[in-house]
Amino acid sequence: MTLLKSSRDAFLTVASLVFLGAYALPILVVGLPPGMRLLCDVTMIVTWVAFALDYGDRLVRAREKWDFIRANLFELVALLLPVLRPLRLVVVLAALSRSMAGSFRGRVGAYVVGGAGLLVFCAALAVLDAERANPDANITGFGDALWWGVTTVTTVGYGDRYPTTAEGRLIAFGLMLGGVALLGVVTASLASWFVERVAAAQEDGTKHATDEIHRLTAEVADLNRRLAEQAAMRGQTPVADGYSYAPTESAGA
Repeated sequence: MTLLKSSRDAFLTVASLVFLGAYALPILVVGLPPGMRLLCDVTMIVTWVAFALDYGDRLVRAREKWDFIRANLFELVALLLPVLRPLRLVVVLAALSRSMAGSFRGRVGAYVVGGAGLLVFCAALAVLDAERANPDANITGFGDALWWGVTTVTTVGYGDRYPTTAEGRLIAFGLMLGGVALLGVVTASLASWFVERVAAAQEDGTKHATDEIHRLTAEVADLNRRLAEQAAMRGQTPVADGYSYAPTESAGA
């Protein structure tokens, strides 16, 4: 079961990156030949179907259907957005976030860097795709889109680059929410890690103290046993506050 899940996550990761490449190529390469554009469109459709089949398979195997839908609502929304071309990259974030979720706690740094970079890159592609055809747009190149993405996700907001279309503003809204959510998840994970470390240290200290008490108790019990044996050999009688000699018969009695 674990091997199957790992294979499925690996497939989703590869499919997400293929989808991302097929989406990005026509946007980044102006004047792409029609044949290459068609190949990119077909690739996106095939990977989209793969995402939908994966979601459907997990939904069928789930015991509680509504609980599964509520727990994976982000993926469902991503699958229902094919009519909004700039928002198609949401499915990439959904698939990659699910495949990396299992290793998040152990790889916080890599997740933060990779997640933030992917979020900005996808948002830059999407906003450039939405804004490029607008004559009033001030985001006309990928460099401008990247700069806008960085200033938006960090909530700096210089305002020198901004979306002018409805789709572009919707993407900006999602990027701002994503930046805040990413920061919140990282902060919560680090706080949880510190709490667990402190709890583990306290548990280790308590266990060490308990073991030491047990060791000392065993040593005291062993010492009392030895003293009792020595007292018996010398003809002494143990009392509460020490030892007294037992009365002995005189040799002439």
